[in-house]
Formats: sequence, C-alpha cells, structure tokens
Amino acid sequence: MMRAAVIQFPGSNCDRDMAVAIRDITGADTSLVWHRESVLPSGLDLIAIPGGFSYGDYLRSGAMAARSPVMQAVIAAAGRGVPVLGVCNGFQILTEAGLLPGALMRNAGIRFVCRTVGLTVENNQSMFTSGYSAGEKIHIPVAHHDGNFFADDATLDRLEGEGRVAFRYAEPVNGSARNIAGVLNDAGNVLGMMPHPERMIEAMQGGSDGRRLFEGLIREIA
Repeated sequence: MMRAAVIQFPGSNCDRDMAVAIRDITGADTSLVWHRESVLPSGLDLIAIPGGFSYGDYLRSGAMAARSPVMQAVIAAAGRGVPVLGVCNGFQILTEAGLLPGALMRNAGIRFVCRTVGLTVENNQSMFTSGYSAGEKIHIPVAHHDGNFFADDATLDRLEGEGRVAFRYAEPVNGSARNIAGVLNDAGNVLGMMPHPERMIEAMQGGSDGRRLFEGLIREIA
C-alpha cells in the first residue's frame, strides 16, 4: 500500500482536505504529521504540504514554517527522490525552504483572490502532470493573497528552458511572472503550485480536473 504524509503547521487549514483527497483517490495510508516532529514516518511514497496560513503569514508567508523541525526531514526526503507536493501555502514554504526557486509575493492589486481559474498544462512529462495532455486547459480553484510568483529573468529563462514550468495561468490572476502557477525542481520530484487540486476532485465540487494530478501520480509511483 502507498504511504503518504501531510504536514500540519499552526494555521494550516487545507490539511484534512489534502489528506482526504490523497486517501480517497490513491488509497494511500495517509498520516498527518505535526510540524514539531523531526522524523517522518518510514517508507513514504508522497509528502504533501497543504494550504493555509502557517504562523498567520507573519514575517513572510511560509518563512517561519520553512524553519520548523519537520522541514529538515522533508528536505532530506526530497533529496532521496520522495515526491513532495506543496499547494498554496505549501508552495510558499517550499520556496522559503530552498526546495524551489523564486518567491511568492503579494498579489498584484493587493487583493485576496478566491475563485476557479483556467490553467494551461505546460509540462505533462512529470510524475505530477502525467494525467494531463500538454497544452491542455484545465480549471482549478485558487485562494491566496500572496501568490504572485517572482524570480529574476535568468531563473525564469532556466525554468522555462528546462521544462520546469508545470502550470501557467490562462487568465490574469495575481500578477505572477510569465503567468507561472506551478514549478518543478530540477529533479522533477518536487512540485509547488498555487491552485488547489484537492478542491476539484469530484463533480459536487464543480469539476474533477484536480483529480487527475493524484491519479497520474499514483500511476507513476506504482
């Protein structure tokens, strides 16, 4: 059986949504791991860092959570090739921890954005995106105040040149550089994205485009 862990921080509010999505779609034995833990469960096939407002977004979104004891274990696991998915605040934490390049800044217009948005699948060759077609337009909700992805031009060029842009906004959302909505690390086993795939996994949520991320992931892991 696949084993997964969802990391919880003070202020996480999408942890249970993420755990339910992983468990129901993949059948994984899914554990909730508190941020003060320094050791992760053994034999993990997936680590997820969920959305929310870790530490109330004080100082800088994700900056305090990135220095929690559990993140050293997450960084080590990612280095061993364990897939790590960070969504919304999880994306912010991954950049602050140095697992992904760039930074998530305050939205253009200084407004919280909460709606379903169109995305373009830029790379369907990763373990996280194999359930989609390249260039496909999908719809997934966002809910963030600090989702404006920023990096210098050299970093942006490298991300695009190496195929590490996983998703791109198909419409104006938050001012992100080159409309980037999700990026991969150089090894392809870490994905950070602002949209919430766990909130779009069945018809009663308005669609199931997020479901295919988890379905593709389980096929790749298996």
